[in-house]
Amino acid sequence: MWLVAAALGILAVATRLLSWGAAADVTSRVAPVLVFLVAVTVLAELADQAELFDVIATRAARIARGRVWLLYLLVLVLGTVTTVVLSLDTTAVLFTPVVLSLAVQLELPPLPFAFAAMWLANTASLLLPISNLTNLLAIDRLGLSPAQYAARMVLPSAIAVLVTWAALWVWHRRSLRGRLPAVMVRAPGDPTLFVTALLACVLLVPALLLGVPFPVAASAAASILVVAFAVRRRGALRWSLVPWRLVLLVEGLFLVVSALGPHGLDTLLRGAAGAGAGYLGDLRLAGTAALGSNLANNLPAYLALERVAPHQQLLAVLIGVNVGPLVLPWGSLATLLWMDRCRARGVHIRLRQLAVAGLLVVPVLLMTTVAGLRV
Repeated sequence: MWLVAAALGILAVATRLLSWGAAADVTSRVAPVLVFLVAVTVLAELADQAELFDVIATRAARIARGRVWLLYLLVLVLGTVTTVVLSLDTTAVLFTPVVLSLAVQLELPPLPFAFAAMWLANTASLLLPISNLTNLLAIDRLGLSPAQYAARMVLPSAIAVLVTWAALWVWHRRSLRGRLPAVMVRAPGDPTLFVTALLACVLLVPALLLGVPFPVAASAAASILVVAFAVRRRGALRWSLVPWRLVLLVEGLFLVVSALGPHGLDTLLRGAAGAGAGYLGDLRLAGTAALGSNLANNLPAYLALERVAPHQQLLAVLIGVNVGPLVLPWGSLATLLWMDRCRARGVHIRLRQLAVAGLLVVPVLLMTTVAGLRV
């Protein structure tokens, strides 16, 4: 997918469907987002190698004291926090294998844990600018500081998370009965790296809320961990930590959407999104964003709708592209990464199963979350 997106982006510029100047403007705008993406990915990968996620997961199992339902609740909390602090892609790539491994070790059915990781990767990504790349793109257009943005989205985000928790609980409640076997508390192999990773992740959020630019904050947190690994485990530092394919995917998608906008895409989307205000207007816009995300991925869906949506309704667009991509696997990059991690762990997700569950919960998420935005 990344290769196709990169090739189409190059083709759009080479054929002058998108001028050199416009391509430069798009690249200039997306550059801080790409710097953040690289930094937070390196941070998350090294935090995983420091055993941060594994230790926390096993401690959660210990805290559950044999109760499956309490363990699942703790997993939901941990998945929400991971998405909010380290972005939805981190939840998809790193949190997913941790909870699947935990389910196998405890002889529990893996599907409730797999779907918790994927749904929360998307629906818990509204609260902070760093939680989703779409939020990072929107914050400059909105003219809000990170703290102001979080204040606007705190209620919609809380509603999205609670609805997701409730839906997961209702769907999987029969699998969450019974008792757990005894769990050994896992100690980190290198306590220094573990504590450094924990501090780097925890300090990232207050730094952003205090106004530190998100590429700077993420780069600083990643650099702290890189230095720690350079001192204690140099062999873990390798070029494959840098997500070059994701960088090319995002850049290619943005070039393609920017090229198609003036050639009919903007007109099509204006008709689909409508021009209504109030709750119904926001709901229609969010629904259009959700549909576009499931058809063509949430990043290009956001960029395309940003061109035509009224400035005051961009938050409704964000709701659609964040909580909406739960129906088809290409709805968001996080969902694609999640499916890959599930396959690697031997957990096979049927497309029909994914689509039916998404079709049931997405309308409820959109209606309730948009209502929270209007309060």
